[in-house]
Amino acid sequence: MTPDRSRLRDGACPCLSGEPYDDCCGRFHRGDADAATAEQLMRSRYSAFVVLDPEYLLQTWHVSARPDAMDLDADMEWRRLDILSTTGGGPLDTAGTVEFAAHYRADGERGVQRELSRFVRENKRWYYVDGDVR
Repeated sequence: MTPDRSRLRDGACPCLSGEPYDDCCGRFHRGDADAATAEQLMRSRYSAFVVLDPEYLLQTWHVSARPDAMDLDADMEWRRLDILSTTGGGPLDTAGTVEFAAHYRADGERGVQRELSRFVRENKRWYYVDGDVR
């Protein structure tokens, strides 16, 4: 499945890095690069929700917790990602956490998903393990 780039606003990356999608999270979604940090992986996973790319989400989910499949809700409109805090998760770390708030609109209502996500780095690649919704 090809990501739905029509969901991008002005070609800007949904992770709000200020970079164009193709140069930011798009390169991870295409498989041109791997995220160097847990936060970068978190941002790319958020962007995958925005552009409806379940394959990327599954590929970056640690095998110990990865579901067999996932369906994304095309009616869910992800609006903004705020990174609230990080621990570890650097290029030389093997674990890290990212706390975030993802703002969305669904069925005409606004909401925020807050989560403390856990990541591990294996064979020089970061993976999402799980998270605690707050």
